[in-house]
Amino acid sequence: MHWMILPLKRYFEFTGRSCRREYWMFALLNVIVVMALLMLMAVTGGAGSLLNQDGSGDGAPFGFLMGGVGLVIMLWALIVFIPSIAVTVRRFHDRDMSGWWYVAFVLGGLIPYIGFLVSIGFLVVMALPGYAGANRFGPDPRDPTSATIFE
Repeated sequence: MHWMILPLKRYFEFTGRSCRREYWMFALLNVIVVMALLMLMAVTGGAGSLLNQDGSGDGAPFGFLMGGVGLVIMLWALIVFIPSIAVTVRRFHDRDMSGWWYVAFVLGGLIPYIGFLVSIGFLVVMALPGYAGANRFGPDPRDPTSATIFE
């Protein structure tokens, strides 16, 4: 549980490094919360606003988000927006990559057909192990005591 809420504690911290465990546990927390809220929405009938009174399905797009649970989902998305960017930038730092790669991956993901490959590349980069030892972004988050002072 510590690793899941650590990015929320480091809300606006874009410096330093984050290990794979911190990134993926935060992603797991987001999946669990959103799935629980979607199940709550399904149980309470929150998605019913997609249908018109006559039962046809041409209701307002994303109208289901305007209900009570939908607003909670949108609130959760706003709460984790900055921490998810921050933990991703710190994860890039752990790979000894600049945080600006995040912008490159987001913009690359918007290109039709190529965006799918960029998204796979992003997942691969996030899954690769970090740079062993200290790098230009700070000490190794897995072993911070291994940093030498006189290098």
